[in-house]
Amino acid sequence: MSTTPSAASLYVPRFNVMDPDEVRPFVDAVATAQLVTVGEDGVPDATFLPVLWEGDRLVGHLARANGHWRRIVDGSPALAIVTGPDAYVSPSWYASKAEHRKVVPTWNYSVVHLRGPVAVHDDGSWVRELVTRLTDRHEQPRPEPWAVTDAPADYVEKNLRPIVGVELLLSSVEAKAKLSQNRSDEDRAGVVRGLAADGREPDGLVAP
Repeated sequence: MSTTPSAASLYVPRFNVMDPDEVRPFVDAVATAQLVTVGEDGVPDATFLPVLWEGDRLVGHLARANGHWRRIVDGSPALAIVTGPDAYVSPSWYASKAEHRKVVPTWNYSVVHLRGPVAVHDDGSWVRELVTRLTDRHEQPRPEPWAVTDAPADYVEKNLRPIVGVELLLSSVEAKAKLSQNRSDEDRAGVVRGLAADGREPDGLVAP
């Protein structure tokens, strides 16, 4: 899997590079993505969907009623965008504002771009196995996890028919964490206080 920048690569300044060891846990924690593909007519489509990163592939499913999946050309390039929390950062929060006033607004966020050829899986068994894995991933932390097998088999089959699976064979992964890393300790502390005053949880929005 390549991490070499391409003509369509994510813009990542050196101080915003996400630690490689944190990329997969970040995607696993968010567990959703915007899937972007381009149809034969050159028109882009995007769908928000639950995802799992398994080995060198990203898998998920779309509603059958969503025309996006019918416009996907198997093997064509696709982009999955995984985003974390984001927030406006006021320059008034920086300690350096009082020193020289040379500060401007910005936005903090984290994002991962996963690219690769995409395939559609309109196959009941494939979709059932995916839904089972997705359910297990989100239910296991619960005191009494629900399982797909808890529902009547015919009811499960009825609810599987309205969805289709999608799979990206990952060729590149790019990750960016813009968390005020280029600011001083005092400025970052000011951002933490400012976010808290705005009722925002600073975790995941400001570098330690």
